[in-house]
Amino acid sequence: MSIDLLGEQAERHPLPQFAKWLWQERSVRVGLIIVGIVVVGALLAPLASALLGHGPTEQFPDVAMDEMGIPIGPSLSFPLGADGNGRDVFVRTLYGAQISLLVGIPATTAAMIIGTLIGMVSGFIAGRVDRAISQAIDVAMSFPFIVTALSLLSLNRGDQGTPLISPVVVVIVVIALFSWTYFARLTRAMVLDMRSGPMVEASLVIGASKTRIIFVDILPNILPTLLVYWAVQLPANIVAEATLSFLGVGIQAPVPSWGSMIAEAQRTALYQDQPWFLAGPGLALFLTVVGFNTLSSGLRSVLDPHQKRS
Repeated sequence: MSIDLLGEQAERHPLPQFAKWLWQERSVRVGLIIVGIVVVGALLAPLASALLGHGPTEQFPDVAMDEMGIPIGPSLSFPLGADGNGRDVFVRTLYGAQISLLVGIPATTAAMIIGTLIGMVSGFIAGRVDRAISQAIDVAMSFPFIVTALSLLSLNRGDQGTPLISPVVVVIVVIALFSWTYFARLTRAMVLDMRSGPMVEASLVIGASKTRIIFVDILPNILPTLLVYWAVQLPANIVAEATLSFLGVGIQAPVPSWGSMIAEAQRTALYQDQPWFLAGPGLALFLTVVGFNTLSSGLRSVLDPHQKRS
């Protein structure tokens, strides 16, 4: 009787049961903890700035630099030391997490939505439409990311060299333009596989519309795989943002970005004697990538129907 009651509760409340399955997967737990640390750090950046009295772009040459003009090391006032301009590396690293998530999450989500819609149309309609879309995807994937991104970002300059549109928005658009193709290919392959399956054939027999088949029969079945790939693509897009900032065409100084902070550390060569200058943004970027990759691996183990849960 008690077992039946538990079964009924699981049917009535599928979300808690699903969350329990996720938490039982070790990779999901580890990934969530690491990602949680990064997210909490980003959310607490204003609080840390207020407690330390250091803004992300404020310079403190009198207290953060010694007599030789060398930044000081880690201390209670500057937990990760200061950079070459006398700014707090710890505070800037936390604000850099905000930039990475602010760019990575919208860019990956937009790419997933665009790629999924295009991939479903391509895979379900097939024929000439599929061939045309497939060729368009191949052409889009043939463009080198760095060269094309540099060209597009260089267009966002006014007469005085100031950006015409917010650099954050431009970077999101550029990264999404290069990410949607991967989602489109993945979606197309899954839809082609399901298109000849019994579920779709049964819907066609009863006269269901193509729109209903795509969004009611197909989309819910491919969505778990797409969510897993979203978690896989997100750290790659965060690294892409850091790469553009590292090259000086992404998020513009003095706004803190992990890529620009790493570039500044290498440009001044201070990290050779003072590794904390590079350790903050470098370790933060590393932990973010590891966290999301670990989380995606766990999600794949739970959501992939081809893998058995232990």
